[in-house]
Amino acid sequence: MPRTPGTDGFALNQTMLRIRDPQPSLAFYREVLGMALLQKLDFPAMRFSLYFLAYLADGETVPDDPAERARFIFARETTLELTHNWGTESDPDFAGYHHGNDDPRGFGHIGISVPDVAAACARFEELGVPFRKRPQHGQMKDIAFIADPDGYWIEILSPAGMTPTLAAAND
Repeated sequence: MPRTPGTDGFALNQTMLRIRDPQPSLAFYREVLGMALLQKLDFPAMRFSLYFLAYLADGETVPDDPAERARFIFARETTLELTHNWGTESDPDFAGYHHGNDDPRGFGHIGISVPDVAAACARFEELGVPFRKRPQHGQMKDIAFIADPDGYWIEILSPAGMTPTLAAAND
């Protein structure tokens, strides 16, 4: 389908999630999911920090020059922006952010495609990642949902596995 006039060059650049504590969140997205931290930006006057993460292609590197780095981050598709409001990590009264999958429902999940759902899930199991849905459970097979440290759901899917699922949905 052709683009709507006036939208040439538009791209989905980022999804933002609020996080309670950057340390476990960064460890999860970097070590469990394999994303690279592209940049951290602190805003002391407003008491928050932004962390931009994405998957890098083989051989791709983040530019050192600040202007080039900004272009690199904001011209690419599919960046995850984690927002940390300072103090939430140590506030005993902070109840956490709503992940959107309980009432009242809203935000649902982000999706990560992997070459092999079963292999990825076996690795997540070894790492102690909490599951919301395992690949063999429910009516939709071969997809899983895991949870990050803030309880946000992450769908784990394989492009090859989605073909029969989507074909059946259109029958």
